[in-house]
Amino acid sequence: MTQVAQTILETLLRLSDADREELAVRLVESLDSDTDGNADAEWEEEVRARVEDVRSGRVRTVSWSAAREQIMDDGDG
Repeated sequence: MTQVAQTILETLLRLSDADREELAVRLVESLDSDTDGNADAEWEEEVRARVEDVRSGRVRTVSWSAAREQIMDDGDG
């Protein structure tokens, strides 16, 4: 990190949580300039399809504790 960036960071870290959050969001958005313009619509459709799968009974949900246990068990391998 350059000295200028380090100085800016130190100054920004003194801001309120809300101001830092807003700046973080804007900085991340500035890096996402080459994202797919249809990504939001595609994610919305994916979420709708998954919700319908659950509602129709095509898929079965599990509790967070069961999912976490499975994740932790898979990580031991």
